[in-house]
Amino acid sequence: MGTMLRAFLRQLLGRLGARYPRVMLAALFQLEFVVVLVGVWLLDLYVELSPGQFWRILAVTEAAVAIEIAAALWVAFRLLRPADPWLRGERTPATALAAWRALAGLPLDLIRYARGLPVALNIVPIAVYLAIEIGGPFVPSVLVLAAGAGVVVSYSMFLRFFGVELALRPVLEQVSCDLPDGSDLGRATVPLRYRLLVGLPVINVITGVAVVGLATDNPSLRTLGVGVLVALGVAFTISLELSLLLLRSIVGPIQDLQAGTDRVAAGDFSVRVPVLGSDETGRLAGSFNQMVAGLQERARLREAFGAFVDPDLADRVLEEGTVLAGEEVEVTVLFVDIRDFTAFAERASAREVVAELNRFYDYVVPLLAHHGGHANKFVGDGLLAVFGAPDRLPDHADSALDAALQITEVVNEAYDGALRIGIGVNSGTVVSGTVGGGGRLEFTVIGDTVNTAARVEEATRETGDPILVTEATCRHLSRDHGGFVERRDVPLKGKSDRVRLYAPKAVARRVIRPRDAARAGRYGIASGP
Repeated sequence: MGTMLRAFLRQLLGRLGARYPRVMLAALFQLEFVVVLVGVWLLDLYVELSPGQFWRILAVTEAAVAIEIAAALWVAFRLLRPADPWLRGERTPATALAAWRALAGLPLDLIRYARGLPVALNIVPIAVYLAIEIGGPFVPSVLVLAAGAGVVVSYSMFLRFFGVELALRPVLEQVSCDLPDGSDLGRATVPLRYRLLVGLPVINVITGVAVVGLATDNPSLRTLGVGVLVALGVAFTISLELSLLLLRSIVGPIQDLQAGTDRVAAGDFSVRVPVLGSDETGRLAGSFNQMVAGLQERARLREAFGAFVDPDLADRVLEEGTVLAGEEVEVTVLFVDIRDFTAFAERASAREVVAELNRFYDYVVPLLAHHGGHANKFVGDGLLAVFGAPDRLPDHADSALDAALQITEVVNEAYDGALRIGIGVNSGTVVSGTVGGGGRLEFTVIGDTVNTAARVEEATRETGDPILVTEATCRHLSRDHGGFVERRDVPLKGKSDRVRLYAPKAVARRVIRPRDAARAGRYGIASGP
């Protein structure tokens, strides 16, 4: 039944479009005429009305309700105005947020705006009229009839509240899809606990009044008053305790889910919520636990994936898939290599070699990331880093040179001058993307720019400079970085055209201090250029 009703309402929304909320409210409010008819019938159970009295009372009460409905619709249509831009096709995050707040908050806003309206337009006037129509002691009759009318009006208000919520749900489903993530929705709706605590007693009151009226053998206004009091007493004593138990049974598991969701949002994927039954809340708790287990597995895979590739690249692969189409981008490529590491590797065990390399890269890789670079490839004691791919970096040349200078400084301090490195930096256009086959792929950059950077790093062995930068990189720099010294007559292997090379003055031809020469022998590294 619920599925059919939702499908019907969605169909109506598709046909009515922007008019749907107002048309549905106008139609829904007509149900209050039926509620009034039932209220007059209940009165007839307690007071024997002549046919003329019955129809006169029905006509007057329906007229009073018609006035209240017109006033309530005027208020409702005004409250819907913030949703109009979205309803008419202006689908932006701002209009979606305004529409959601207006639509979701409408049931509660109607009750807030109408707090005194039913009393002014319905309860008091109708009670006075009924007392005159029925006759008898005026003041006691007005009080009893006002209590009975209050029960009917309360039922009508609750029917309106839940009916408006149900009618607007298809629109809210669509609006919620346009809401920006993390939006502050405010407190537009009534918490579930208050709906149960107030709604169930009100339903019990109207039920109790009807039962007393049907069961009484002595119909009178006095019986009506007693019936209302008894129904209120039962609803807010015995029935209230049952309502509280029902509330705990429903809200408790939901609160567990809410607490678990908050912990997941904070990054705790170890949380699990108790499954307390096989009902809807129990199945929901089980589904939540399965979902969090999947998120935990995904986080482990992401962490493992990020340990073998750059974390930013891992994020892009997870979003776009494993095949990243090649694209031409302008980047700066940095090659860093440990001088004479081969001699150390020949004398040391494999475990010692790996330990020294890991120690070295523990210094280098975070510095690259700090300046916006990506450690693209590890080749033994060498490392290829890229600035400007896969993420664009406007100042890629400055960032790469800053990284090279800081790497040189940090490595020199960490190894106290006993470890020498060579860094080649070059800028230009490359093709970046995934390359591979047979189920194995690698993200890399390809082009003459990369090959030239590798040759520049090799040239540092001839010049003795820790860092050499090409003219192409210098042209992209927006800062002087302390100035440069040109290294003339340094041919690059495989390059027919001459490439002009420059050494940053800050680190040009840094030579190991004599007192560190003995320590350098521990790595098998020569003390001269």
